[in-house]
Amino acid sequence: MPNPSFQDAERKQVSFLAAVEKKVLVWLAHRMRVWVNSDHLTLLGFAAMFAAGACYWAASVDRRALIGVIAALAVNWFGDSLDGTLARVRNRLRPRYGFYVDHITDAIGTFFLMGGLALSSYMNPFIALGLLIAYFLLSIEVYLTPTPSARFISPSGASALPSSGCCCALGTSPCSIARSASSGIVFCSSMWAARSGSREWP
Repeated sequence: MPNPSFQDAERKQVSFLAAVEKKVLVWLAHRMRVWVNSDHLTLLGFAAMFAAGACYWAASVDRRALIGVIAALAVNWFGDSLDGTLARVRNRLRPRYGFYVDHITDAIGTFFLMGGLALSSYMNPFIALGLLIAYFLLSIEVYLTPTPSARFISPSGASALPSSGCCCALGTSPCSIARSASSGIVFCSSMWAARSGSREWP
């Protein structure tokens, strides 16, 4: 039985900031060092998610660790959003490999992030677990949709910001000042969970 060639899904980004983000990413990709490749950026984004979860956990002892969460989420946006753009700019596309690696690192990274939130004392562990389950359920929908429709559509509305990690970072900021702002983290973490499919893969 012949093995049909892989057809890359059409990507549609519907965020009102998608055009601006794309220009920024292309600008960064053209100025990236030659020795840096997409795998390096993917690994950087993944490590940043682990660091964000670890900082949330550390915040249960010292809330100044929340500053580290904000920095880690910024690094995650840089690595996780730029890897696919760099591959396209340099014409080094690997659709199958990129699709798999991008989404498996997202899934594991989100587990670390929500695990850190659950241990941070800023969120009820059961709420963190519920958000993690919701993320995985949404991921199933987002990852399977391109197969029959040949389209990969980014979320719209608040969850379609360039990276909803920005929302999570904004929710973390007041918590570094006032412990009672945990509701902000709950909302912003929900936005993070809805970020599936908002990036291009190498």
